[in-house]
Amino acid sequence: MTREQLETAAEHVRAAAQAATDTNARDRLSRQADEFERHAEAERGPDHGRLARHESILGEIATEEGGEVSEEIDAALDHVHTYRETLPGV
Repeated sequence: MTREQLETAAEHVRAAAQAATDTNARDRLSRQADEFERHAEAERGPDHGRLARHESILGEIATEEGGEVSEEIDAALDHVHTYRETLPGV
């Protein structure tokens, strides 16, 4: 199964990191983008629980930063949600 949705989410999160004004937010977003890239390339993708944690972190940062950061995170989350629809379970 391809995980192009996670690759695209990583790209949006990376763009959000570049737009972030707060150094801590920028670092957190960069780590999230790295994790999405690893998930996209891993033999097994992330489960619902892992994705929910990512969503929580990204939502928190989007609220704190707003603007372009929030827009990029929203775009990333759209791709995460599309990917989650392919997972069995919850």
